[in-house]
Amino acid sequence: MATIEGRGREILEAANFAHLATKRDDGSIHGVVVWQDVDNGHITLNTAEGRAWRKNVQDNPEVTITVADHENPYEYVEIRGRVVEDTHEGADEHIDALAKKYLGKDEYPFRQPGEQRVKIAVEPEKVRFQGS
Repeated sequence: MATIEGRGREILEAANFAHLATKRDDGSIHGVVVWQDVDNGHITLNTAEGRAWRKNVQDNPEVTITVADHENPYEYVEIRGRVVEDTHEGADEHIDALAKKYLGKDEYPFRQPGEQRVKIAVEPEKVRFQGS
């Protein structure tokens, strides 16, 4: 597992959006913008059942995540890694924590009736920081 440290970790700990790239069954790349956090050296993401990118990582756990500093997008961290956790356990609490980080709200305000949240953890295999 690669270590996330220094300015790269600061970028992840701030409310900066992640650009997540996964691979579809046909080999093409699927990109989405998601909220992220860092916990115990893993990048944590959250989604809902039925989303395409979750199916992609279930079929192929290799991902690339790029997170730019919103104040200076030429400064960013790129993480290549693998999904090592895909669970409902703690997922509701996790999306609420992300809502606090990104929106300043105690609860995720966009939850849909019947929606089941999923917490995803990515183990970094390669970390690259680019500063300007």
